[in-house]
Amino acid sequence: MGNICSRSSNEADPFNQPGRVVGTNPGGTAAPRAPLPAKTNWKATPGRTLGESTTGSSTAGTDEARANAAIAAQKRAEGALANKGKLGSKLAAQKAQTQAQTLDQVSRTERAARDVDGAEAARRWE
Repeated sequence: MGNICSRSSNEADPFNQPGRVVGTNPGGTAAPRAPLPAKTNWKATPGRTLGESTTGSSTAGTDEARANAAIAAQKRAEGALANKGKLGSKLAAQKAQTQAQTLDQVSRTERAARDVDGAEAARRWE
């Protein structure tokens, strides 16, 4: 039954063909390659240590960069405190509550929910 769906002109199985050595081109010309760079003397400059500045005044540059970063972080922190908005104000008020105030608020919410449930039960004549 399998021969009904198959054609006799199918290509041969690629694993039945002889193999080739890895790294050899199966035929045709090799792919074009980019030209190699001109010979340069990489040993002429000794290089530099990671984090070293090229200007020579490395400590002055890093200290100034750290100071600028600290000033920018301070300004961001002050801006975040000043522009709290509605949700920020509510969060600050909630954080300022004591444990007794929080428990009292939860208790009032639960009592209100029970009163609503009782009123609904009375409407249904239960």
